[in-house]
Amino acid sequence: MLESVVVEPRGAHRASIIWLHGLGADGHDFQPVVPELGLPADAGVRFIFPHAPVRPVTLNNGMAMRAWYDIASLDVSAREDAEGIEASRSEVETLIAAEREAGIPAGAIVLAGFSQGGAIALHAALRHPERLAGVMGLSTYLPLRDRLAGEVSGANRDLPVFMAHGSLDPMLPQQLGEMSRDHLQAAGYTVAWHSYPMQHQVCLEEIRTIGAWLRGVLSIAGN
Repeated sequence: MLESVVVEPRGAHRASIIWLHGLGADGHDFQPVVPELGLPADAGVRFIFPHAPVRPVTLNNGMAMRAWYDIASLDVSAREDAEGIEASRSEVETLIAAEREAGIPAGAIVLAGFSQGGAIALHAALRHPERLAGVMGLSTYLPLRDRLAGEVSGANRDLPVFMAHGSLDPMLPQQLGEMSRDHLQAAGYTVAWHSYPMQHQVCLEEIRTIGAWLRGVLSIAGN
């Protein structure tokens, strides 16, 4: 199982959020966000921030870095690394299984991710055989979208989907996120979409909105 940065709840463990970092980052990247989400101290949420494997990335001249899959080009028509995407999906399934073995029901598990990590979160959640609490993709897109219809899990047909993007993003233009949102909506999913005047990053307003969404999908009381 992937090594992870884990933030344990102060009290009883009742829910889990598995949050995947972006290309070249690591599990520490979003750890500082946890206290900014505004979740109650007694919410019982465990945060798991796994480290992606180190692998060469074609887009970055073959440089080895933490990556969930290889990227040859940001062109939406370019061939995708299906093998790498599926391998990372398998790693996510192992992380989910560990939370299930710890006594957490699938309906209290959220998959989340930023950029490349968000792509894996969306890919894995929509195919997971048990109904999850929700999936969150930040500044990202839907990978292997043409395969979704034939691989989607019936258990997660009504899965809450949260997507957010920066309107000034120079790395993954917001249009990619909008195309993915539209594809999901056309497939019958309800997508909570948010856009912010920022680049390839997160902002405080977005983090607060994420906190409110998490309270909703995890049925956490509080303001």
